[in-house]
Amino acid sequence: MKKSKPPAKLGRPRAFDADEALDRALEVFWRSGYEGASLSDLTEAMGITRPSLYAAFGNKEELFRKALDRYMERADGVTSALEEPSARVAIETFLTRAVSGQCGQGKSRGCLLVQGALSCSEASEHVRKELAERRGQAEAAIRKRLIRAKEEGGLPADTDPADLARYYATVSHGLSVQAASGTTPEELLKVVEAAMRAWPENSNVGERR
Repeated sequence: MKKSKPPAKLGRPRAFDADEALDRALEVFWRSGYEGASLSDLTEAMGITRPSLYAAFGNKEELFRKALDRYMERADGVTSALEEPSARVAIETFLTRAVSGQCGQGKSRGCLLVQGALSCSEASEHVRKELAERRGQAEAAIRKRLIRAKEEGGLPADTDPADLARYYATVSHGLSVQAASGTTPEELLKVVEAAMRAWPENSNVGERR
């Protein structure tokens, strides 16, 4: 009589918290950039082996994309500033929250979307392009808000929302580079104040300041 086969064993459960491991990977990428973060750095910070990393997250590039998604979730508080009823207040709040997020205690300094691309070589061109695309999404959100402000009469008729959005997006990127270089939050907030002095004044009162 044939012996019946034993039931197949279920795969062993992961011996680590995937969310916590991803948060730790995010910190490594944030601190070192995509190319600067070695697999050894990542696995050590995440407390897992390379096979576990591949099994749970895929390769390094896929892990980086998942870390970017997590970073963007955290950045929602910055982009939600654009919902302010006044466009001027919205942009100022956007920049102020960016400073806060890039200089928080115990966090890496700067913006991952900027810092992650600074050291990308030709071999990682696809990563650099994705980071540029995600930065472009933030600029597009600013532009959309400024277009609405112009339509509501909150900006002078000769204002180009695309140019103004590019200016404030560039200021935001510059804040990131300065933050990563050790500039204090107080100094960066003065930069925000200076940038807001460039806001185009409008004699109309169509939009509440």
